[in-house]
Amino acid sequence: MKNTVTPQNTIVGYLGPEGTFSHQAALKSLKDHICSYTFTAYPTIPQILYAVEKGDAQLGVVPAENSIEGSVNITMDMLAHELSLFIQNEIIMEIKHHLITFMTGLEQIHTVMSHPQALAQCRHFIQQKLGHATLVETKSTADAVHLLGPNKKGLAAIASHDCHFRYQVPILVEDIGDYAHNQTRFLTVSKFPSQSNHTTKTSLVLALEKDRPGGLYDVLSEFAKHNINLTRIESRPAKKELGNYLFFIDCQAGSDHPGFAEILPILQDKTVLLKNIGSYTTWPAACTCQKLHMQNS
Repeated sequence: MKNTVTPQNTIVGYLGPEGTFSHQAALKSLKDHICSYTFTAYPTIPQILYAVEKGDAQLGVVPAENSIEGSVNITMDMLAHELSLFIQNEIIMEIKHHLITFMTGLEQIHTVMSHPQALAQCRHFIQQKLGHATLVETKSTADAVHLLGPNKKGLAAIASHDCHFRYQVPILVEDIGDYAHNQTRFLTVSKFPSQSNHTTKTSLVLALEKDRPGGLYDVLSEFAKHNINLTRIESRPAKKELGNYLFFIDCQAGSDHPGFAEILPILQDKTVLLKNIGSYTTWPAACTCQKLHMQNS
């Protein structure tokens, strides 16, 4: 029996608390009907994904890839190995990190707190300006801001402008990231494939039967034969013995691409694992406001 879940009863999980880049991505990707969704903060990425898998949340917004630090491995590994979830859309966010603190000078700061990715993306600034400070990892950038207070001397956080605004903590130094064009790709996932008729991208996970010369080329060449452009190829350990890998592939082909239906059975024959984790839309065309068709027995 089919049950249609509309935005009016859709819970959206994001990496909280409010003010994180994940929270901003969730608000932006669902902005057309934002008042119809219930946004719920989760403390970790796995908890978001497990909540969607169990049905406690109908959508989850998680980071998947950063232009500086690369893939968010926990997201990709859980989608590949542990869960049966599908990507509904993707949104790419510009990331700007700021040094947020109640202190009025860098020399007053003895501890800098933030998410590990944010600390890594501000490595040069920290080394040059705050080499004397202790670095403390937190579950999110907003969590770090939560630990600040007017009476807590020597503490600073690296977080977004939204955190500064939401929690009314001053910015001491703006835009401290190591690179000017820092972007993060966020995915909105659910238990069910996208119902959009105009998907533009597909993510696949595949594994080869054995390591042999030309094995990967034999698979990838099929995309060129069917006029499908690849935008990302990445290998990750298959969680078995050394030398076994899964390949993550993103291609510019939605479910209605003329070559996509043809290539799937070919890939199935040439691999020992082929997992389609979603055909979806990309920002600015992305919109998860379409109805999610859920199967209830």
